[in-house]
Amino acid sequence: MISIASIAVAAAEETHGAVESHGGLLQDTSFWVLISFLIVIGVFAKAGLHKTIGSGLDKRAQTIADEINEARKMREEAQELLASYQRRQREAEDEAAGIIEQAKKDAKRLTEDAREKINEQMARRTKAAEEKISRAEAQAISEVRGQAADLAVAAAQEIIRERMDSGAQTAFLDKEIAGLRDKLN
Repeated sequence: MISIASIAVAAAEETHGAVESHGGLLQDTSFWVLISFLIVIGVFAKAGLHKTIGSGLDKRAQTIADEINEARKMREEAQELLASYQRRQREAEDEAAGIIEQAKKDAKRLTEDAREKINEQMARRTKAAEEKISRAEAQAISEVRGQAADLAVAAAQEIIRERMDSGAQTAFLDKEIAGLRDKLN
């Protein structure tokens, strides 16, 4: 209201200076415009329009302040949410690194286990092959001995048959039978 009054005073001074140079104050249109303007301002003041405009501006200012506060809160929430997501991302990256490290350890352990099992299996197969070779050698030696014994018996029979005649055979049998009677008694 003070600024409107100062505007009105300035306008009146201009009008007063113009009236002195032209003649009458009532014939000057600027004077009547000023009077009309002051009447309109007075009516608006009487009707309380300045309070309505002031309260509207205050409401608008309050609405803007509320929106700024709400925007500030939303910004803070967004920053907290961003920090939370960044923290989760770091945790996920750490967890992924841990999983990769564990997978490498597991792969190394599995490789070592597989290598150990292969070595054990090779040792078992080598031992089984050596045992099989030993058995084959023992069997071959046994067969050779058996064949040698059979050949020796056959050769002995042949030699005995050639050297002994029927009388010698009878004497030999009698001697053995007598020896057998002595052993049984």
